[in-house]
Amino acid sequence: MPSAAVPAQDGLIPFPYQGETFQTYYKVFGSLENRTRPPVIVIHGGPGLSHDYLLPLADLADQSFPVILYDQLGNARSTHLPDKPSTFWTIDLFLDELDNLLTHFGIQDAYHIVGHSWGGMMASELVVRRQPPGLKRLVITDSPADVSMWGKSFMELLSKFPQAVKDAIAKGFEDREAYWNALLEVYAVHGCRAKPFPKDLEYSLLQVYGEGADRTVDEAPILTKWTVVDRLHLVQVPTLVINGRYDIAQDWVTKPFADNIPNATWVTFEDSSHTPFWEERERYMRVLSEFLQK
Repeated sequence: MPSAAVPAQDGLIPFPYQGETFQTYYKVFGSLENRTRPPVIVIHGGPGLSHDYLLPLADLADQSFPVILYDQLGNARSTHLPDKPSTFWTIDLFLDELDNLLTHFGIQDAYHIVGHSWGGMMASELVVRRQPPGLKRLVITDSPADVSMWGKSFMELLSKFPQAVKDAIAKGFEDREAYWNALLEVYAVHGCRAKPFPKDLEYSLLQVYGEGADRTVDEAPILTKWTVVDRLHLVQVPTLVINGRYDIAQDWVTKPFADNIPNATWVTFEDSSHTPFWEERERYMRVLSEFLQK
């Protein structure tokens, strides 16, 4: 959990969109008013999870970086919209929500982004689509540059597990409990190798895989055939690319970011899988802090 010495505030931000107003839940660590360094915006994965599993990133507030975490629209504590058609859920929707958050806090002129998994994919889209002038540094952590690579990597890693695990995952939500238990077996190796399994990570995963979970965002075709590989040359902001040795985002999944972003640095955490901020927390924060201070 974040340092107890860092004060936190949370609340809801009104998000006007297409004639309606929704609410985005946020949590801030450190002081935005008295900041000496640009704040760090942390974008969670999924699509469909919550900010909770990324709470270790609040450690950066101890290095004088204010940290803002939030739940994306449709998830956790933000407005749920189960009746919206699948066409409502687009990458631009989530980019507009992020822009709204930046404007709300008045930080759009100078900020950093750390995007994890889908959050890193979304952050790369922010840069190639909108070239935000206020973004100073970008961290893409444990993300694929092409969604098909993610699927291939997951199936490759899954092939090494017992048949019962493979069968349960193949059936999916036909047997939710068996599916959940099988996923935990896979995640214990390739999702988070920290023991015990972090409760905050479990909470975030249950937003999609829990009994009665709202899977609207998870089921929307946001990333169908998605790839950013052919547009990565447009990312001109200094970028840190991170993955773990046991990550679902294997080296060949992450490599396109490092190869095609002109000013990219790539770091692999040798004792980590998909969540090095839990598995090698102290080193992860040191690497981030050094990168953001350059």
